[in-house]
Amino acid sequence: MTAVSAAAATTRIALVSFPGIRAFDASVITEVWGVDRTDRGVPPFELRRTAAATTPIPLRGGLSLTPDRTLSWLARADLIVVPGLDDHVTPAPEPVLEALRRAHSRGTPIAALCGGAFTLAQAGLLDGRRAVTHWNLTELLRTRHPGVTVVPDALFVHDDNLWTSAGTAAGIDLCLHLVRTVHGAETAATIARSMVTAPFRTGTQAQFIEHPTPHADRDADTLAAVRAFALTHLAEPHTVAELADRAGMSPRSFARHFQATTGTTPLRWLITQRIAAAQKLLERTDLPLPEVARRTGFGSEITMRQHFATHLATSPRDYRLAFHRTPPGDRG
Repeated sequence: MTAVSAAAATTRIALVSFPGIRAFDASVITEVWGVDRTDRGVPPFELRRTAAATTPIPLRGGLSLTPDRTLSWLARADLIVVPGLDDHVTPAPEPVLEALRRAHSRGTPIAALCGGAFTLAQAGLLDGRRAVTHWNLTELLRTRHPGVTVVPDALFVHDDNLWTSAGTAAGIDLCLHLVRTVHGAETAATIARSMVTAPFRTGTQAQFIEHPTPHADRDADTLAAVRAFALTHLAEPHTVAELADRAGMSPRSFARHFQATTGTTPLRWLITQRIAAAQKLLERTDLPLPEVARRTGFGSEITMRQHFATHLATSPRDYRLAFHRTPPGDRG
């Protein structure tokens, strides 16, 4: 997906529906893109519920979804989102699979939540590509679709304009990430605040984290305090050894407990937080790039630029051009 400015045309999102889709996933898609938040600076979205026909579709739990467009509307969509399924081995209707194939051939980004990866796999879109699904469905996806490279432990994965996510909450993470990719971190954070959910979890984070004992809970509290310290002192250099000392642990023990608690390594987590902080400054202020790099702990504009290229596939300068919207009087 490519970035668009706030003045660009309304972003069009297609929710692909058919019998058997999960009501939760359809609700997540609707909550992210189907609520008007333009009064809070969020750009306008046009969310359409598409299906082979516009007759109501029964969902589990006595619910139903009424499509307002047929699958032909996918040709107009900027993004297509496929919910997961209640029964992951049930074939999706062939008109849906064919519509998804045509959309992918046009280059339209397609995202599948949770078991929606099975729908993309049924369409043949994941053959030879990386994908993720709910951790409890990993072996089933690998067995039924051996041509797919199944990633065992990630929140979401991107390969060739196709996005797949792990279960339930990871679908929210992917939707917010897609908003962030096109409209910037501030827009994604505004939507996350409205939904009262975490604004930023990286796709490489572990799907689930276990805390089996009170001792593990105490370690988590200690590590939370260390993370809070690092976040309030981002401009300062931090090493694993220094953070481990603050936690009262050896570097090896600290790294192990940090990974178990957060699903990522200390340095990867720190880089992610620096990037997120830099994004906000680039969007909200006119600070020179070297000052943004200094305030967020990158040290130099060159280092910040390298990390933006690696993690966001763009440069700080281009990111600012795409997403800058300085509030009145806010100049850093």
